[in-house]
Amino acid sequence: MRITVSLTDNRPEPWIKALRDALPDAQVEVWAPGAPQADHAVVWAPPQQLLDEQQGLAGIFNIGAGVDALLKLRLPPKAKLVRIDDGGMAVQMAEFVCHALIRHFRELDVYQEAARDGEWTYRRPRLRDEFAVGIMGMGVLGQRVASAVQQFEFPVNGWSRTPKAVDGVRGFAGAEQLGDFLAASRVLVCLLPLTPDTRGILNKTTLSQLQTGGYLINVARGGHLVEEDLIPLLDAGHLAGATLDVFQTEPLPSEHPFWRHPRITVTPHGSARTLREETVAQIAGKIRAMARGEPVAGVVDAARGY
Repeated sequence: MRITVSLTDNRPEPWIKALRDALPDAQVEVWAPGAPQADHAVVWAPPQQLLDEQQGLAGIFNIGAGVDALLKLRLPPKAKLVRIDDGGMAVQMAEFVCHALIRHFRELDVYQEAARDGEWTYRRPRLRDEFAVGIMGMGVLGQRVASAVQQFEFPVNGWSRTPKAVDGVRGFAGAEQLGDFLAASRVLVCLLPLTPDTRGILNKTTLSQLQTGGYLINVARGGHLVEEDLIPLLDAGHLAGATLDVFQTEPLPSEHPFWRHPRITVTPHGSARTLREETVAQIAGKIRAMARGEPVAGVVDAARGY
């Protein structure tokens, strides 16, 4: 078995060593133009040339959860595109979302500003029942975030393309229930895959349907948010603030108004990073299952986009 590796912006050597340790019978090499035909590819943002040359691939394993960039490329006709189900990202995403949620709910940002001015001040306690958290996208990451949020006793709503039954979560599904989901939520967490149907889904129309004083947390993709629609909703007072980890252009340009808006918290696409050991173990397990002719989880449906 031969595995080729192409990881833009990642050092391939540690990944190659880990893959060789996990699959000792496989030949694992970094991809270069003209490389021998491989059975599988482990990639992040691979060049089109790799996919054009490696027409015999059975599996293409993306080391991140999102596959929207790969779906823009021409893929070998027989290859299964496989995404990572977790790779250590779920717990990171849960802690990031809970931090952003609690920072807003407990008004810790307000205390921080007061402390900078040397002010000793109190805020009136707020009620959790008035801060229902709506999670868009109820896959592996969304369900882990929902479970974490429930530990702090916030009401949790979940919205997905198709119905999902998750303990303790009020479920909504499909375009016909999106309005009801938004109206029932005050904090909105976006964990959707980026597809033609979800691009621009965070816009003036949808965000205006959140409860007054709503708060946005986007940890999915920058393409979900119509960026020019956000600041007017903040300035009008309908939204109280936003934590944004992803953007249309990354790195976020220095002149972008999000940097300077007092109600927007910017983080540099770091809410959840792939952990190499867990990811390699998952990829190796899936490669072995494919070799046995067994189905594997995470195979992408190109028509759906995830």
